[in-house]
Order: sequence, then C-alpha cells, then structure tokens
Amino acid sequence: MPPKSTLITFFLPKLDTALFCILFFSILLFGPRMLNIDGDLGRHITIGNYILQHLEIPLHDLFSHTMTGELVIPHEWLAQVTFSFVNTWLGLNGVVLLTAIIIAGTFTLTYREMLRQNVYRSLALILTFLAAYASSLHWLTRPHIFTFLFTALWAYLLENERRKFWVFPLIMLLWVNTHGAFIAGFVILGGHVAGWLWDYMHKQATWDRLKKLALIGGLSFAVTLINPVGWKLWDLSVGYLGNRYLVDHTVEYQSPNFHDPSTWPFLLLMVLGILALGLGGRMRAHQAILFAGWGAMSLYSARNIPLFAIVTTPYIGRAAQAVLEESSLYQKIENKIARLESGLNGSLIPPVIFILLVAAFPPFPRAANQFDANIFPVKAVDWLQTHPQNGEMFNQFTWGGYLLYRMWPEKNVFIDGQTDFYGESLTREYSQVVNLENGWQDTLKKYNVSWAIIPPHGPLARALSEEMKWNVVYQDNTAAILHKP
Repeated sequence: MPPKSTLITFFLPKLDTALFCILFFSILLFGPRMLNIDGDLGRHITIGNYILQHLEIPLHDLFSHTMTGELVIPHEWLAQVTFSFVNTWLGLNGVVLLTAIIIAGTFTLTYREMLRQNVYRSLALILTFLAAYASSLHWLTRPHIFTFLFTALWAYLLENERRKFWVFPLIMLLWVNTHGAFIAGFVILGGHVAGWLWDYMHKQATWDRLKKLALIGGLSFAVTLINPVGWKLWDLSVGYLGNRYLVDHTVEYQSPNFHDPSTWPFLLLMVLGILALGLGGRMRAHQAILFAGWGAMSLYSARNIPLFAIVTTPYIGRAAQAVLEESSLYQKIENKIARLESGLNGSLIPPVIFILLVAAFPPFPRAANQFDANIFPVKAVDWLQTHPQNGEMFNQFTWGGYLLYRMWPEKNVFIDGQTDFYGESLTREYSQVVNLENGWQDTLKKYNVSWAIIPPHGPLARALSEEMKWNVVYQDNTAAILHKP
C-alpha cells in the first residue's frame, strides 16, 4: 500500500490545475453579471438555434423588420452554434459554465507559457491572477471569449520556434468563423515581423525566421477566406473599425476610465512591465513592440485590455524575472515552491471530475443565472405572450437580443446590438427617435411602427403618451408598452 503522503499528494493538484479551478470558480460567481451587463447573448442563441434547426447559416437578415433581407456577414456563427447547443443542454447556467471554462483555460495557458519561459512559479501565479482580473471588465457571455483562447494559443505558439507552421492556419480557420477579432492574430504576427526587422538590422536574425513568418501569414490569410461570405468578412471587420460614429458610440471601444476600480489590474500590470524594464529587465524586440503596441491600443480602447493581458503578461514575467533573480530571498521562496510542487502527483483527473460535477450539480440554484427583470423587460414580455401586439415594434437598443430570444420568430425587432450590421444610418435613426430629435415621428412612420417597448420614464415614453396620444397598455418599473391608437 502506498504511503499516506503519496495518497494525499495524488489528489492534490499541480499549481496550474489549482489555478484553473480557482479561476473557474471565481468566474462562475460573475455569472449573473456576465449575463446581464450586455444584451447580445439572446441574439446569439437565437441565431444559433436557427442554424441548428435549419442546418444553414443565414446570409440575409431574418431578425429585424427594418432591414429584412439585407446581406448579413456571419462572423460569429460557430460561437453562436456553440452557445445554442450549450443553452439547449444546460440552459443559461451552461452558457456561464462554458464561459468560465474558456476564460480559466486561457489564463492557465498564460501561466504555463511563463513556466515554459522559466519564469518563477510564484511570480507566474501572481501575474496570471493579475492578468485574469485585468480582463474581467470584459467577462461577458459573448463570442469574444473565444478570441481570448485563440489569442493565447496564437501568441504563445509563435513564441515557440519548434512549433509546426500548419498549426497556425488551423487555429485561424476556427477563429475566423468564431469571432471577428481574428485580426488580432495578424497584429501579433506583424509585431513578430517588426521585431525580426529590428533584429536583422542589428545582425541578430536570419532570413529563415522571416520565411517561416511569411509562410504562417500567407497560409493563415488564405484560410480566412474559408467562411460563409469569403473576402467580405474582411470588409466588415476593417470597415467597422473605420466608422468613427459607430466606434465612438460603442462603450467598449472607448478609453478606459481609471477612476473605475475594474481598470486597476490593467494599470498595475502595465506599471509592473514598465518598472521591470526600467530596473534592467529585458524583452526581445518583438515582445517590446507588442507590449508597447497593445498597451497603446488598450489606452485608446478598453476592449483591447484583455488581449494586452493575454499577449504581454509572459513578456512582463520574463522581464521581472531578470530583476528578481538578483534577490537571494526570492530565490529561496521559489525553491520552496518548486519542491512543494515536485512532491504533488495530481493529474487532470480531479479538475475534470470537478467540472463534470459542477455541470451536473451547479453550485448555484438553477434560477441563479437568468436575465434580470430589473435590466431586461422580462415581465413585459411575459405579458406580451398573452397579449400580442399587432404591427411592427420600436424597441430599446439594449433589449433587442433579449426580445429575439423570447419572441422570435413571431416578432422581429427594430434594432439590436449588432451595429456592424445595422450600420450608421439606422443607428442614427434610432438615436433620433430616443432623443426626440427633429423628424423623429417621421422615422417611426417610415418603418410602420405601431407599438413600442421602451423604458417607462424616459423622454420617448412621455412624448408618445402625451404628445402622440399612444396608449400605455402595460407598464412596470423596467418597461412600458405603448400602442398607437
């Protein structure tokens, strides 16, 4: 019979496994927030349901009455199918579980990449937790969580010179059909090319490295065309970023507010990187370029903060390592941690069992992860199920996805969060109506709107009721339903 200590250590996980479990459970606690801070999940599930039921990807709009039949660029269809499947199997709890697994898995890869680069375990753990919580401002149940994972795989594999080139087009093929931020992969690749150029100018690089990067880039670009609309996907992704009106009116594209505590982990991570470099730590040319580049993009747009954390944390760890190696105290701490982990025999069995148990018996009530009636028009839609309204609707922008989730295909929305599809024109018309700008009544007539589901105490609700004499047929603290007489 094995010694008692061996039996105990078999069930004690390695540090990376423990890290995954801690992150996984922490993210589960964010479940209600992740579901309700953003209104797009309902649309993603609805489109995923359509794809699974009809075995076709919709290339023309089926979900709005304002742009019915217009060409749609399906840049998230694979993620939508995944969300739909998980929701059918486990409900919204399943969507939260999937999100937790992907995010925790991503930052476990961050930790393992630092170990591969010989960063101290203790330092790697601290930086990984900091990076994970820097990304928490964008922990949402949306397709972009897959970009977290693909960014980690892409960035860390590029750091490993021994990886086969064919792995990259395979990742890109999945990425381009899952989320529109696949362009981040080419940004990272561009950083490596720029780093090579710097090294070559200083006689520290060979042409072989550039040839491999060019091969990776060429093949990866080619597979981006393997999607339902081919080259038009690039037109959407680049075109949206070039539209100043849409970008400036999207909260996540705005600069981070450092008075908000949720941005402080990112700020600390960046400061640690700068401090490590200032104290003598070093980064390779491409790493310094990517650190500066992703840092600048994150200061310009908070949406980039999670990608900054994923890409650059191993670089920060390596630079800080060079500084801490001079500390005998830190070396003693690291040696103790290394001896502790070497005595653990834990495998992947415990976390796999843990995840299966959580999936079968979630550590929260079945109703815990649901759409909040204080945020979404839950009770109003309940009422509509028994009191359907005739004609086309006008709806609150952030409720569009939820209304599709509850009411489609019986009802199509005026607009939802898919601004890359609806474009500047309709988005401006929506803003014109909700802000009661000149001609707002004409916009409602243009789209044959006969009823509205909107916040009850806003200026539009008052104008429709008092000026236009629309009937308030339902009202609660979240939503009002008004019908044209």
